[in-house]
Amino acid sequence: MGRNGYAKGTESGHQTTVRELKPKAARRKGAISKRTLLCRQIAREVVGLAPYERRILDMIKTGGSAADKRVYKFAKRRLGSHKRAVNKREDIKQVNSMQRARAAGAN
Repeated sequence: MGRNGYAKGTESGHQTTVRELKPKAARRKGAISKRTLLCRQIAREVVGLAPYERRILDMIKTGGSAADKRVYKFAKRRLGSHKRAVNKREDIKQVNSMQRARAAGAN
């Protein structure tokens, strides 16, 4: 909103018109492009899982009551932050479910 010309209030000050500004690049920060997503998908298909990711997958498969917590703690030690560990756990869970679906489809 522009200013209203009054000396007091929330919109106080010299009367102006608001300009339409193009969005800043910082607003896009963190968003993954389609190309990047495709490249990562192809790389995962070709290269496979890292050794620590295979260990996480094994922990998920063997399971148990506190598997999520153990996986989180392991991933946090390897990756350094809470957010990265949680994202990695969800990513490997997805890989596990895709493998199970592929195995079920083969039978």
